[in-house]
Amino acid sequence: MALDVHLFPCLSDNYGILIRDRSTGLAATIDTPDAAAILTEAEHLGWTLSMILNTHWHPDHAGGNEAIKARTGAQIHGPVEVTRIAPLDREVLDGDKIMLGQTELQVIDTQGHTNGHVSYWVAQDHMVFVGDTLFALGCGRLFEGTPEAMWASLSRLAALPDDTLVYCAHEYTASNARFALSVDKDPQVAVRAADVFAARERGEPTVPTTIGLEKATNPFLRAVKLAPGLGTFSHDPALAFAAVRAAKDGFRG
Repeated sequence: MALDVHLFPCLSDNYGILIRDRSTGLAATIDTPDAAAILTEAEHLGWTLSMILNTHWHPDHAGGNEAIKARTGAQIHGPVEVTRIAPLDREVLDGDKIMLGQTELQVIDTQGHTNGHVSYWVAQDHMVFVGDTLFALGCGRLFEGTPEAMWASLSRLAALPDDTLVYCAHEYTASNARFALSVDKDPQVAVRAADVFAARERGEPTVPTTIGLEKATNPFLRAVKLAPGLGTFSHDPALAFAAVRAAKDGFRG
């Protein structure tokens, strides 16, 4: 493994994610949901932050940028939309490569939740940091993008190796599991939901997940199979996805 990853809860349901290149000791934060918590965790670990990697512009992802940069001098990388709330040192685009020490992170266009949302893929370690695009048993709401754009983004992530560790930004999995059970009767979904509920009862995180596990149990990646039960023809994957997303938006379970 080239990277060390430190995951910790912050705010009401966010995760802070710190990463460190083992070869050089250089460290970064994936998004900045809570500047004070991030700085405290980095100090406890003895990690010096040299980089901020934003996935999108929402305040619970980029709101701590300026405070962390002021304290550490960390360079801010992210999609141009981040400038809606804070300056960037480097705009990133799909296919760009970012070096954290000797670790390469590749930028993947994962728009849909917002129009400029990106994810960061570490091929050598089979890890991806997805912000609010893909969740354990869920996906982000379409605040700015279209179903077609989000389906394309989820498809890009689903094409990564099945053993890829997926670090998403929120602990929404129990709620997502209740929805999954309402639309998908596959036994694998029931088993996973039971595991999720038990983990949360113990106070354990359900992140990271894996691409393979999501492909097997996440209703948004299984949309084509589930769409007929929601009254939608399944020959159009984006339409099938839109039906599942609409069902989740109206779910109150």
